[in-house]
Amino acid sequence: MSLKRDDLSRTDFSSLVTGDAVPPTPPGDVLLHEFMVPNALSAGALAVALRVPVTRIEGILWRERAISPETALRLARYFCTSAEFWVRLEANHALRVAQACCGSAIDRDVQPITA
Repeated sequence: MSLKRDDLSRTDFSSLVTGDAVPPTPPGDVLLHEFMVPNALSAGALAVALRVPVTRIEGILWRERAISPETALRLARYFCTSAEFWVRLEANHALRVAQACCGSAIDRDVQPITA
């Protein structure tokens, strides 16, 4: 996600200064701010363009639904990106959320295999 120069004075960088982990950006936020807003697209307009139900797009934007491989293919075709971009965005977000939620417990509970 990019920042505009004018927004720098209003941006909170405290988590970078304190060393606290920056929360993972949900794929729906990337879709909204990097693709929909610059192209003046509503959820309804994008749904029509992708030929999917509007509830699918709204679910992604509202963080209630993951980007499926099929939706990734449709987004890639429409926005001239790759499907891998959308799939990786979703997978990386899910992994970071799982790491934040369960990583320490897994490190305690699961011992690596020894040769």
